[in-house]
Amino acid sequence: MLKNVMKMISLGTLFSFIFSLNIAFAADVTWRMAHKMPPDSPEGKVFQKFADLVDEYSNGKMMIKMFPNEQLGKTNAVLEQLKMGTVHLYAEGSTYMKKWVKDITWTSAAFMFDDRDHWVRFMNSDLVKGWYQKASEEAGIGVLGDVTAILRGPYRVMVTTRDVKAFDDIKGLKLRMHPSQLAIDTWTTIGADVRTLAWTDVYQSIDKGIVDAVNSPIALVESMRFYEVAPHIIKHDEYYQSIGFMVHQPSYDKLPSDLKSAVDKAYADAGNYSFTVMGAAADESLARMKSKGVTFGSVDRSPFVKIMADFYAQKQQAGELPEGFLAAVEATK
Repeated sequence: MLKNVMKMISLGTLFSFIFSLNIAFAADVTWRMAHKMPPDSPEGKVFQKFADLVDEYSNGKMMIKMFPNEQLGKTNAVLEQLKMGTVHLYAEGSTYMKKWVKDITWTSAAFMFDDRDHWVRFMNSDLVKGWYQKASEEAGIGVLGDVTAILRGPYRVMVTTRDVKAFDDIKGLKLRMHPSQLAIDTWTTIGADVRTLAWTDVYQSIDKGIVDAVNSPIALVESMRFYEVAPHIIKHDEYYQSIGFMVHQPSYDKLPSDLKSAVDKAYADAGNYSFTVMGAAADESLARMKSKGVTFGSVDRSPFVKIMADFYAQKQQAGELPEGFLAAVEATK
């Protein structure tokens, strides 16, 4: 009798294994999705939510296989894989598509937009949609839905060794900047002493006095431990950010209509989820840092907006702005 019971258990185990295999391979379509973030980070959770929703909305016909933590390489390497179709989705700032259409750089123009809603309207203007459409035609890489749907940040701050309370406090501040000429010109115009450094060198550079401050999404300040060497955080909303889901356009185009609908709905719903996750994570992070002596405040943006308006007007006169850019900004206020 014991032998029969053992045989039944063995058969049951075998059938369970076969059943699990059937589930694992039930998807008609499997896409590879790359991103930079740890799976348990707020952004990582949003990306996984998207994958789960695709599975749910497609009734298991489509699966998103996730590759976090730059497992498939740095940005340029992933963009090339995306272009070839060996990666189907890349979750990152869609400004990287400036590689094919330079005008996309201006979607993160500093102190240009009144608030996030103004920026969202601008991003959904015919002008900007045209830039992304051109990139899709050039590289075969498009974007899913509304490029502003997945929140990043959720806002931008300056982390600094000295308490910046007003515009004039920026003058002479040694500010770390990424290697973007537009960003360098912006903050030089505002009055900072700009120093170009790698992101991973910021902590040590502040600690050694090479720079006094760095701009960052609030969500990254705690994880990068910047507050340990620069205990003042100032909300300035330099510009507004989102995470674009860049897609291999031919792969998307050949999806049957039901799977396209599943992807689009999952993306929209993940966007709504991102506002809840990012906001809560930022509040919790800020509370922890305040408990360790960090100060937090905001700065009046109007002097920044005024000086940058002159900067953009000069760029316009010099023919250095995209055609229709300032008109689109004004029209979407």
